[in-house]
Amino acid sequence: MLWSSVLLLGAAQLCASSVLSRRWNDLAEKHSWVDIPRGWQIKGPAPPNHIFELRIGLKQNGMDKLIENLMEISDPTHARYAQHLTKEEMNVFLAPHPESTAAVEEWLYFHGINTSSAQRSDADDWIKLQVSVDQAERMLGTKYNVYQHGPSGEQVVRTLSYSLPKELHPHIDVVTPTTYFGTLRSMKKTHFLQPDEKAAAAIRSGSDAAVPSSCANTITPTCLRDLYNTSTYTPTQTKVNKLGVAGYLDEFASTADLQTFFNKFRTDAVGSSFNIVQVNGGGNDQTDPGMEANLDIQYTTGISFPTPNIYYSTGGSPPFEPDSNTPTNTNEPYFAFLDFILAQSTIPQTLSTSYGDDEQTVPFDYAISVCNMFATLGSRGTTIFFSSADHGRDDRVGGGNCRTNDGKNVVQFQPTFPASCPYVTAVGATARVNPEVAISFSGGGFSRYFAGPAYQETAVNAFLSSPSTYSGLNGLFNKTGRAYPDLSAQGQGFQVVVGGRIRPVSGTSASCPTVAAVFALLNDYRLSQGRPSLGFINPLIYSAATSSGFNDITSGSNPGCGTNGFAAGKGWDPISGLGTPNFGRLQTLV
Repeated sequence: MLWSSVLLLGAAQLCASSVLSRRWNDLAEKHSWVDIPRGWQIKGPAPPNHIFELRIGLKQNGMDKLIENLMEISDPTHARYAQHLTKEEMNVFLAPHPESTAAVEEWLYFHGINTSSAQRSDADDWIKLQVSVDQAERMLGTKYNVYQHGPSGEQVVRTLSYSLPKELHPHIDVVTPTTYFGTLRSMKKTHFLQPDEKAAAAIRSGSDAAVPSSCANTITPTCLRDLYNTSTYTPTQTKVNKLGVAGYLDEFASTADLQTFFNKFRTDAVGSSFNIVQVNGGGNDQTDPGMEANLDIQYTTGISFPTPNIYYSTGGSPPFEPDSNTPTNTNEPYFAFLDFILAQSTIPQTLSTSYGDDEQTVPFDYAISVCNMFATLGSRGTTIFFSSADHGRDDRVGGGNCRTNDGKNVVQFQPTFPASCPYVTAVGATARVNPEVAISFSGGGFSRYFAGPAYQETAVNAFLSSPSTYSGLNGLFNKTGRAYPDLSAQGQGFQVVVGGRIRPVSGTSASCPTVAAVFALLNDYRLSQGRPSLGFINPLIYSAATSSGFNDITSGSNPGCGTNGFAAGKGWDPISGLGTPNFGRLQTLV
């Protein structure tokens, strides 16, 4: 009888083990690439004992409600307008369902993962684990390799596909690092040195570049303050209002260069500076200033002074060290930065970011997760600006090589992410004065990942009802997608001090901090009136009541892909958006 009982118990345990094995080994693909992403080459298998940080994003039980809430508090006609969430209220929306947490914990236990040392976000929606390549391959039914980015030489450990147990698909949004191949270096696409140095030579010879008449070719803070009507406004809410600039690995903003810049272009700001916050091991090498970092911080401070500016230097260790088994950073900067900023009790009211990837190179699950994090940040009361990219400069509208990477190799305009995320405000570029015109390198178009949001439906439909503005482009873009840019500003001939020398820089990287600085002043004004910050502004700027706050850009185009590209026209267009800001008019509207 005892022997019989033991047999039955053993059989039951074997059966349970078999069921458990089937449960967690019944895999279904989460994401895959048809080919190795353009610009990358395989170097060989990743060492099985290589240790890296695996991030698991659990499905947030209240994300749909959070976005619904965001749309309400961002609608100027709604009774709850500008009633931003606290950190604690945000976490309630982000928390996963208990069933999701339990299922993921069981899966990790099955694979022998000790979760006691795991890092978890405040809302428990993200789990960060140190795992070996061998462990990750078994968990995700995949094979990790070492890939090298040709232009930069950067190496990463990635995979061309990954899977999850079918049972976990409703519970997990994304796992990284897996199929996202973007790098910090490849993301730097939104600024470039001007081909000729005439403007810089004029400054070095001693001419007064701050005279507004020179603004048609040479941009300084005085030009922008006059063009966008901020020159007579003095901020008062400097103890409360903050303007953040997101910077990434190897880009450091120089305090010495800023003083040189102020001495030349904004003498009343001489002696002031900005704060530096280092995120995820971000550096601050003051002997190695970055063009992007200096461009951003010199123009945000040059326009918004004396508003406090914060430069967030987000970094990490090299993504792969062949001879090391120590944990390495995944080099996926959006997550690292957003993790940090959302964990803070107090965050900047305005944020400028001048980085981006071609949308089709970003895995869909990854893009959705990052975009939702921007929605979360907007719900906290931050106005988020992204440059729309400079694709026209490379003879193409919207990135890549004008061809899809889905194996079909079809010629189509390729949008840019995160500019294509409907919860950020994308900024294109203009040039000249009286009038300003849309510049040929200004990126813009229609997302293939995100549907067109209701807040821009009227404006975009007006554009689409005028076929002359996109003559010959049918089939090259997704008419039902989220359209961008939303706004624009000057983007050519910016005088930037780098290493003590003035360099002329162009790109939507210049436009983005410009618009961010103008809206930082608008936030200052609202705070001075006892009102909350603007937060997510897209529903506001697309409303009929606010349309008069922008200078409409009606000429210019961004040719590429063998076409004339989009043409600027009356109202919104996918090269200049709604136009450039007029602070004085917006001040009366917000």
